Amino acid sequence: MSQDENNTNEFSFDPEDQNQYNEPLNQEDAADEAEELELEEDFEPTDGGETIKRVTGMYRDWFLEYASYVILERAVPAIEDGFKPVQRRIMHSMKELDDGRYNKVANIVGHTMQYHPHGDQSIGDAMVQIGQKDLLIDTQGNWGNIFTGDDAAASRYIEARLSKFALEVLYSPKITPWQLSYDGRRNEPINLPVKFPLLLAQGGEGIAVGLSTKILPHNFLELIDASIKHLKGKPFTIYPDFPTAGIADVSSYNDGMRGGRVRVRARISQLDKNTLVIKDIPFSTNTSNLIDSILKANEKGKIKLKKVEDNTSSEVEILVHLAPGVSPDKMIDALYAFTNCEISIAPLGCVIEDNKPLFVGVTEMLKRSTDRTVELLLSELKIELGELEEQWHYLSLERIFIENRIYRHIEEEETWEGVIEAIDKGLKPFIGNLKRAVTLDDITKLTEIKIKRISRFDIDKANEKIEALEGDIEKVKYNIEHIIPFSIDYFTNLRTKYGKGKERKTEIRSFDNIEATKVVLRNTKLYVNREEGFIGTGLKKDEYVADCSDIDDVIIFLRSGQFVVTKVDDKKFIGKDIIHIGIFDRNDKRTIYNLIYRDGKSGPSYIKRFNVSGVTRDKMYDLTAGTANSQVLYFSCNPNGEAEIVTILLRQVGSVKKLKWDLDFADIAIKGRASKGNLVTKYAVKKIEMKEKGISTLRPRKVWFDEVVKRLNVDGRGTLLGEFKPNDRLLIITESGKIKTIIPELTTHFETDMLIIEKWNPKKPISVVYFEGEKERHYVKRFIIENENKEETFVSEHDKTKVDFVSTDWLPRIEVVFPKIKGVQKESLEINLEEFIALKGIKALGNQLTPDKVKEIKVLEPLPYEEVIEEESENNDSKIEEDIQDIIIEDDGQTTLFGGNE
Repeated sequence: MSQDENNTNEFSFDPEDQNQYNEPLNQEDAADEAEELELEEDFEPTDGGETIKRVTGMYRDWFLEYASYVILERAVPAIEDGFKPVQRRIMHSMKELDDGRYNKVANIVGHTMQYHPHGDQSIGDAMVQIGQKDLLIDTQGNWGNIFTGDDAAASRYIEARLSKFALEVLYSPKITPWQLSYDGRRNEPINLPVKFPLLLAQGGEGIAVGLSTKILPHNFLELIDASIKHLKGKPFTIYPDFPTAGIADVSSYNDGMRGGRVRVRARISQLDKNTLVIKDIPFSTNTSNLIDSILKANEKGKIKLKKVEDNTSSEVEILVHLAPGVSPDKMIDALYAFTNCEISIAPLGCVIEDNKPLFVGVTEMLKRSTDRTVELLLSELKIELGELEEQWHYLSLERIFIENRIYRHIEEEETWEGVIEAIDKGLKPFIGNLKRAVTLDDITKLTEIKIKRISRFDIDKANEKIEALEGDIEKVKYNIEHIIPFSIDYFTNLRTKYGKGKERKTEIRSFDNIEATKVVLRNTKLYVNREEGFIGTGLKKDEYVADCSDIDDVIIFLRSGQFVVTKVDDKKFIGKDIIHIGIFDRNDKRTIYNLIYRDGKSGPSYIKRFNVSGVTRDKMYDLTAGTANSQVLYFSCNPNGEAEIVTILLRQVGSVKKLKWDLDFADIAIKGRASKGNLVTKYAVKKIEMKEKGISTLRPRKVWFDEVVKRLNVDGRGTLLGEFKPNDRLLIITESGKIKTIIPELTTHFETDMLIIEKWNPKKPISVVYFEGEKERHYVKRFIIENENKEETFVSEHDKTKVDFVSTDWLPRIEVVFPKIKGVQKESLEINLEEFIALKGIKALGNQLTPDKVKEIKVLEPLPYEEVIEEESENNDSKIEEDIQDIIIEDDGQTTLFGGNE
């Protein structure tokens, strides 16, 4: 094929396809169409000598009609019943075939093709999707796996029938609007009378021409509760609930409308120090593509792992085996940052109403569905009332006819008209209490009563039936007059009958934002050529700096007193005489730079301490006063604010008497990086030597715990845990009886069953009251943590063992409440645990609390205790005032200043 042929865009059209959407044109219309084409198909030359052919007329109309067809008849569900046409036709076909037994899916698909003008493949796929949602279809056989993504077996091998729930809420032929099927041979429902917010329960997704829809699934029970609240006039809020479970952040859900976002995460926990286990996966993913994303991240060097095992069957279980030395907490964040363990879903509430697309939120969808359910229930009640009244009318008429022996009036009549007239005349004296007039059909029906039935007629039984009907009529009338309470009872009944096992699967929780630079695996090496001024990962013959990743930022300081932050690159020129280079963390406020510089070629020297918490990337900043030929005389980078002591040596010039003295950086306040600094000397400096390494001059770091996202932070969110020095640790105690101390790293993940999280005081005892499952008695124990680097269990692992009370108070107290036995109530017992038991080892059983059965253990206020606090050394006094700028990096080159002085 020639190159010209390859570059040709051809458009082909099959006239037979058009017949599905358009009626044939008559001769007059065809002539008009031909004339329009002749007028509008012209050729316009271009500068390149080519021509542009304008194609309008039929093609314009055809496209619009095709787009409308796809929107209305294929992709977007109706707001009335929540079904797309193919789904509605499947459910209608299943009702027609329903006899309580399973049907082959192939048979159902074939039956549905009577109503659906497309192939069996689309019907089969749609039916499998409905069946996998486990709400409307009772399935049998291999229907695929939503966790692994495995397809269902062929339709000839699997079976289905309507669920009891579907039979109750989907069908009511008497109030169903009908239309002819596509070939005019049968009737099909325009909409099914669905009496439940089905669209929100199942969710819906479709791509049409020019628009799409993505309605997320919601929880069955929560939808019913929300419907009841709406009927009661109370406000409600509903959030998605996914069949794949997981954890969802719905803070930006936006009621399921355009512009909203839902972040969904897999549930990852630590199996042991070298293994992570994934138990739930995000919605719209499966284990196959999740594992693929993990392996790709590993290949790209974002994470480092040994292998991944997929043990998924009916439940998800993916084991991630870590490489040696990899932190499990950091790996969990990395999986969220670089793999499909976290995805973002954009909902879009679009439905069809009155043959037009309607963009609407899930709250409005539920309100409309609930209101429609009320209307449907009211219609059913009115139909039922009419049927009951009709039964009452006929039974009353029958009783009058037989009880008053009116049938004898027709014995001598020889014509049909005479029979009708005789019966009508005989009934007139007795029909005053009837609710409507007697019709010809009523009289005809009376003539069809058999003599055998007349001879066995029991007036008492007839009256009982009529009275029962009158009771039913009054009940239905009452329900019609009180339709809202009746509807609430209807929803409550649905909840009771079908709500078991439909509890929420997805945990709603706010997420913290994971910074990729903090969790990415640093899988390459950074080098520097200080003299020539080059940095990069490709300078393998030059000086090694540190491990880095391709998304890291690097901070570089030059001898001239300038510095810059830039992205890691293979090779990049920064400037000659590099004095320091390191990986840059824009949120790091504890790294302090100590600097002494000469102002100009022969000016005075200044000393300063500063922090670089953020800058504009690739912008060169000056740390000196800006005088030409300034030079850095001394520089140090201190990750924890250390302040060393240096010796200043001056040149022998003129009458200078003091040529040598010590200078302590701890005496210098930490200020903004643009501050000029304090004067060191106006004379020429010969040399500066470090005399003594310093200790941190920063205050202990305050750490908070945010209960919402269950993460530590230094931003003041949540509960303050305390001020932490480098060696301080956190104490963690869980409901399962595990205890450990950890360094308060911000990347740490915490379990949901924590009882205690606080700053650890090694001298404070831990007091525990627990129920020992094997001995079936309550015990008390008190112990001190001796192994701070090891997680330990302080109760037995028996199934019935349960921790009732844990305290880190010095003098905790409890009240033991006993159950009433044979009408006798034993007096409660107050116990001071410090007096009750001495300190023992963590593995000790402890002392028995009481031989009696315990009803409840109440926590009392601890006794007052004055703790002796050791005085801090002078070196740790917070004598340095911090004056630090907060500047952030923006990719667009803009700098935002939040505070601080320069």
